[in-house]
Amino acid sequence: MGIFSIFSTKTPEKITGTIDSLLENIDKALSVFKEGIKNYLYNDMAAFTGDISTIAEIETESAALTHEIESMLYSRGYLIRYRGDVMRLLERLGHIVSIISVDLIQLEIEAPKIPTELKKEFMKLAELAVLAAESSIPGAKVYFTDPENVHETTDRVYFYEKEAVKLSQSIKRTVFHDMDTLKLSEKFHLRYFALHIEDLARAAAKVAEQLSVMAIKRTL
Repeated sequence: MGIFSIFSTKTPEKITGTIDSLLENIDKALSVFKEGIKNYLYNDMAAFTGDISTIAEIETESAALTHEIESMLYSRGYLIRYRGDVMRLLERLGHIVSIISVDLIQLEIEAPKIPTELKKEFMKLAELAVLAAESSIPGAKVYFTDPENVHETTDRVYFYEKEAVKLSQSIKRTVFHDMDTLKLSEKFHLRYFALHIEDLARAAAKVAEQLSVMAIKRTL
């Protein structure tokens, strides 16, 4: 069943394909983000610069796909019941791509120095944040086909989001309590770096929250 076929058997396949393309784009952005963090941490700056360029392209394409979906939602009267919720979902999915773009650009601009002993921790934090966001993508698909099972995917999002927050707090605690050789300005820089990555996991949780609300409405 196509992801929009529950709305109307007359719904054009173009809507299905466009939403699938958007979700694939977000998944691609998450993979590039993870590679970008790795390349930055381990000083492959040429690859890191390439990651930033790739994300810019993905962000532009995602914005175009979102606009196309919005236009189709407004041009088809039989989708009016779902329009507001789907628009809010698109906004929150778009926020994931925006955070990825901003995070990589801020890394390039601010160039925080990551202590060797924290590189694995920051990489793990990025992986957890990406897992949270990746888990929201199946949830978006399930909503359109089987809303009663949305909670099975959102539970994974919340799990990874909580793990990311815990690790971020651990990193920040280590920085401020155990790394006496760092300047206060360097500690603040590392804290912001952790917060930026943590924001991705929190954005995924916002997608999960929206999906849960939408699923409840669909099953009433």
